[in-house]
Amino acid sequence: MKNFLVVGGAGYIGSEFCRYLLSKGEHVTCLDNFTYNNSSSIKFLKKKKNFKLINQDIRKIKKIINFDAVVIFAGLVGDPITKKYQKLSHSINIIGIKKIINYFKNKKIRLVYISTCSNYGYLKNGIADEKTRLSPKSIYAKQKVLVEKYLLSLKNRSLFSPVILRFSTAFGLSSRPRFDLTINEFVLYALLNKTLKIYDYETWRPYCHVKDFCIVTYKILSLTDFNSYEVYNVGSKANNLRKIDIAKKIKKHLPRFKYEIVNSSIDPRNYRVDFNKISKIIGKQKFISVDEGITEIINFMKKKKKLEKFIKCGNFKIKL
Repeated sequence: MKNFLVVGGAGYIGSEFCRYLLSKGEHVTCLDNFTYNNSSSIKFLKKKKNFKLINQDIRKIKKIINFDAVVIFAGLVGDPITKKYQKLSHSINIIGIKKIINYFKNKKIRLVYISTCSNYGYLKNGIADEKTRLSPKSIYAKQKVLVEKYLLSLKNRSLFSPVILRFSTAFGLSSRPRFDLTINEFVLYALLNKTLKIYDYETWRPYCHVKDFCIVTYKILSLTDFNSYEVYNVGSKANNLRKIDIAKKIKKHLPRFKYEIVNSSIDPRNYRVDFNKISKIIGKQKFISVDEGITEIINFMKKKKKLEKFIKCGNFKIKL
């Protein structure tokens, strides 16, 4: 049994990771200041004896107890919100995250920084592996790249053992729901019988279910041979898909789904990703497919009333 600190533990992925750790019998401390007014995401977790909450802003971090492992999910996540709140996102995603890293860099712990495959930006041909030149297009990805570089620069100058995980685009259900993510959003539009406009319909992205992120992150932290200062892409080859592929999959489940192809570009990102490096470390893992994720969301929504309320679930507004 270990002590884990989950920074941003009330977020879309963070809350599910806290839940997963507790299911493994671990001690979990969630550090979050509920920027998205998302305290309800951990309401159930607060009742667990192995769970603690630190309600604190990472930019104003005070002394906290030592841990065996730290995972950093925190930040303003996604392109639209970082563009909307540029000064604030710089303050949180760079200054705040560096403050957390500096707090733990001289402690003998394992630390995982959650980054993004969006760092690859645009690849006309080929598939990105961890050695591929980074070409971030959005403010969000540029901030992730800056923190990655800072973290890697600490090698041979610090005591901690950090690893960087570049996550694919997430999908799936969470106790802190988000329906501003491609797959989740597309399914919601289909269920609402709304015609979806699809821009950049032939652009590629890798996708990964929230639950798989939790499993992989835990596996990495549990390795006997923990290789510090490594970077790993997280996802599966089968879930490298174009937007049009996702729309067609949804239409098979929901034949009335209507979408319109828009021949203009609003997002130049286009990349497929290689995941061989991490598979060699954690072994074989059956990742949840996009089809399974679509089915999961449909079954969940069938039990709900007033589906329109889910349109507001996402990284749109924050608590200033």
